[in-house]
Amino acid sequence: MIESPSQSRRKFLKDLGYISIGFSLFSSCLGEEDPIMAARVDYEGGLPGSMRQAKTVNAWLEVLEDGNIRVLSGKVELGQGIGMAIRQVAAEELDMDLDRVEVKLAETGVTPNEGYTGASASIQNSAMSVRYAAATARRELLKLASEKLNTTVDDLWLYNGIVKAKTGNKSLTFAAILEGVQIEKEVTTPIQIKNKKEHRYVGKAVPRMDIEKMVRAEATYIQDLRFPGMVHARVLRPPGYGSKLLHIDENGVKEQVAGLLKMIVDGSFVGVIAQREYQAVKAERYLKDHSEWSASLPFPASEDLYMHIKKIANTPETVRNEGDVDAAAAVGAGTIKACFTKPYIMHGSMGPACGIAMYDGDILHIWSHSQGIYPLRDALSSMLDMDSNKIHIVGVPGAGCYGHSTADDAATDAAILAMEYPEKHVRVQWSRHDEQSWDPYGPAMITEIEASLDEKGRINSWKSDVWTDSHSTRPNKDAGTLLAARYLETPFLMRSRGYLAGGYRNADPYYNIPNLKLNAHYYEGPLRVSSLRSLGSFANIFAVESFMDELAERAGKHPLEFRLAHIDDERAIAVIKKAMELTASQISGEGEGIGHAFMRYKNTDAYTMVAAKVNVDKENGIVRLIKLWAAVDVGEVINLDGIVNQIEGGMIQAASWTLKEQVTFNSNGVTSTDWIKYPILRYTEIPEIEVAIIDRPNEPVCGGGEVPMPPTGAAIANAVYKACGIRVYDLPITAQKIMEASITSQYSK
Repeated sequence: MIESPSQSRRKFLKDLGYISIGFSLFSSCLGEEDPIMAARVDYEGGLPGSMRQAKTVNAWLEVLEDGNIRVLSGKVELGQGIGMAIRQVAAEELDMDLDRVEVKLAETGVTPNEGYTGASASIQNSAMSVRYAAATARRELLKLASEKLNTTVDDLWLYNGIVKAKTGNKSLTFAAILEGVQIEKEVTTPIQIKNKKEHRYVGKAVPRMDIEKMVRAEATYIQDLRFPGMVHARVLRPPGYGSKLLHIDENGVKEQVAGLLKMIVDGSFVGVIAQREYQAVKAERYLKDHSEWSASLPFPASEDLYMHIKKIANTPETVRNEGDVDAAAAVGAGTIKACFTKPYIMHGSMGPACGIAMYDGDILHIWSHSQGIYPLRDALSSMLDMDSNKIHIVGVPGAGCYGHSTADDAATDAAILAMEYPEKHVRVQWSRHDEQSWDPYGPAMITEIEASLDEKGRINSWKSDVWTDSHSTRPNKDAGTLLAARYLETPFLMRSRGYLAGGYRNADPYYNIPNLKLNAHYYEGPLRVSSLRSLGSFANIFAVESFMDELAERAGKHPLEFRLAHIDDERAIAVIKKAMELTASQISGEGEGIGHAFMRYKNTDAYTMVAAKVNVDKENGIVRLIKLWAAVDVGEVINLDGIVNQIEGGMIQAASWTLKEQVTFNSNGVTSTDWIKYPILRYTEIPEIEVAIIDRPNEPVCGGGEVPMPPTGAAIANAVYKACGIRVYDLPITAQKIMEASITSQYSK
């Protein structure tokens, strides 16, 4: 559902201009009826970051021979529907029907270099770049047409790929105006964009066009991609981190496996290429049983993980320090402390990674579901010592996830093998075991909070300490970011720790607290880690919003009123009140509870308030999710259907993280190598979900991909506490932990 910020009658009538009817105001043939041109307004704000390197119109769109428009974006489709959102803004600014706009995503040398698809920034960067490029293109088309038709710009209509003079019957298609030349004008402000009150597409719920293909099981993902004469490959992984190849039976595998075309051994990297996929699988299995490796790097005992993290962490870095926390705590009504922990979590891709490559003797062509094709190209260029212009990567959707998955590693495997077996498409398909063993996990984290209240029950001091590993080791010019590169004869080791700052994201509360201190403790842990949806925000908001409920209870206040007392941002207040409205009629039965949690992502982007209703069986501690609600403000809504889907999917994934997911390991390696040992939320466990979007068309757009994750976990934790009186500080919230805490609580009484 979509809500306006205020429901007053006066406000409703005032905002009627934002409602547009879903039919064309133009005739299908421009000569039959004069169109009513949409008003334009000058945009004089800043340009998106994606336009720093791609400043001209032709970097973002092309006019095709038939007069249709092809839009170019360096972002990849991860299931977030970015392609449709981009199509909407382009069609809007160029006054074209949606079916006359196609979108080309992520191909090196073709689309702009927009780095990674992540950080909930695709709408702000890519879609807004397309908006301003399309608006600039419109103005240029009118100028060029005025010269060709010998009239003024004000005498012209522009609609659906045609420019027509108001006086007379002269008209030109976009293609005829340009005569095969694209618009190279640099995009600069001010830019005349369509008045948002007259939008036909933006802000509407436009379904994605690729969903039907998925439902029909048509070839959509890279895992389904096939080429004539394509060969199949597998890579033999070491038994654990740091293991080195000592011996392998190359002769035996050639004798035992029919169809084996080539075996490549480069240091501890071992790959096999076969005519058919199962032949490659058999070869890999044979080599696994007939190879000898050095011992793996030992892991700490899993039960001692958090103690180990604190032991190996660096000296803390103070990243925010306002007021005097110690002095404020000394005069407060006593301090309250709590420690929250989150385990390693995997991306859990439903389909293991896949990569395809073909070296034609000059150009290395790669098909990948990487979330950053240009950074991947840089890393491969460094690893292969190859000119990056000789590496061509096409982004293809994959059964994947948000964050740095194993997609880049599968593409790297394919690239190495294709260079050794040229002129053939080499397909590398990872196994479930390898996917879950070698995934760059979301790191384990510790968040400790200490706060005090003043005599009025308001927070007067807050101190957070966060222990975190890196939150991004994505591919870049450092070849060591690629897994296979670390096992070559001449190995590449990572030269940096990656993005550490993501670990303390949202650890400083978005509340009015006069004395606040945030310390970050960085550690380099035993498991491979990188970006996972929402980075450190999930762990930190779980801690912050759980603790806010504890503080509210100590102050004798309702948890939502307590939050409102510490916020003066009207948009934040609006989402909190909307969530209160959504759950106002709910009645909790025996063993049931409703919890809430608030967040402004990164403290600068979208606002979210999530509510969760759970049932906790007091006999066995099993938590059952009954319903989830979310009130969300992402500024201007581009595609209502897309943002609602984003929020719903994120809440389900976060619920799975909160209640089930945890990477397990022993001293020898990772043990959660299948779906039995790494359980996720099942379809039968998905609760009812209700999402309310507060549309603010005059506010800057914000992405929604990572927004629902953090508050969902905290809302569930608070709901569990309301249902059974047990607060679980260590994720995931399992039945065993609830029962153990219950026994401890009864014993202490």
